[in-house]
Amino acid sequence: MWHSHATVSPVVEAWTTYRTGSARQWTPERLTAAKGRDRVSVVIPARDEQATIGAIVSTIRRDLIERVPLVDEILVVDSRSTDTTAMVARRAGARVVSQDRMTRGLPRMEGKGDALWAGLAASSGDVVAFVDGDLHEFSSHFVTGLLGPLLTDQSVEFVKGFYHRPLNGPVSVETDGGGRVTELAARPLLNLFFPELAGFVQPLAGEYAGRRRALERIPFVSGYGVEIGMLIDLVDLVGLDALAQVDLGERKHRHQGTEALGRMAAQIMVTAWSRMYRRGLATEPVPPSTMLTQFRRGGQDALPNLDRQIAVTETGVTERPPLATLKRAVAA
Repeated sequence: MWHSHATVSPVVEAWTTYRTGSARQWTPERLTAAKGRDRVSVVIPARDEQATIGAIVSTIRRDLIERVPLVDEILVVDSRSTDTTAMVARRAGARVVSQDRMTRGLPRMEGKGDALWAGLAASSGDVVAFVDGDLHEFSSHFVTGLLGPLLTDQSVEFVKGFYHRPLNGPVSVETDGGGRVTELAARPLLNLFFPELAGFVQPLAGEYAGRRRALERIPFVSGYGVEIGMLIDLVDLVGLDALAQVDLGERKHRHQGTEALGRMAAQIMVTAWSRMYRRGLATEPVPPSTMLTQFRRGGQDALPNLDRQIAVTETGVTERPPLATLKRAVAA
């Protein structure tokens, strides 16, 4: 049964009312006038996204650089692509940097979080917007929506996007079926242990923007833990009132299978555990195990009586330290 919002925390309800906006509120012209001397960077992490990255970059360049001077820099982080992602992005007008080149001399890390950290390090904007590189039918309102609260309200430090995510099935489309890990893992975790963040519609959304001064003071988690880690770390750093969310409409991108989503959920839980420990909600800094056992039907290695193979995945995460701490170390 679907219940009303009558039992929602008054803090969450007030924040959701006060700090939720829509991308339609801000035009590129208004934001260009409001940005003043601030530089704006758009960072796009991309691994094997040759099919979509060109359209994303060219749309941002056409609408937000050539038509109006809102965005100062489009930066694509090539995250170990094996296709022509870097070439396509460069031809479309982006500056392309290699994830491994930007993290040379540091321990190797896997996953999106490392690419985001590299993009923050390589970019120059006072305000940095992050957009995923696999979006179809991309519109520049994704960027203007994220920038809106930051450029028009100096008390906002970070903005999270949310949207409808249709899931295309073999015979039908489920309008909001794309947020499976959010509903099954991230939202229950946040409501149980970080209830002040319960008002975020899509805590795992890949589109968000923040002020450099805040982003450089938080770690970036490897793998699929980066979004939930970032949200928890930022609310601890700057407080709930400095966070906002914006409705970006509809997001179309590729979807992963159930087994991959299980691994994603496990990394999210591992990331949340370390933050729970920091808040005194867990007695140990790491969970009892970070190994995930899954079962695959059939196959040559199927076990007797199971008709399934066992697949074991290490779901532990690592973290890049806050960028500001490395800058201080280099300066020293």
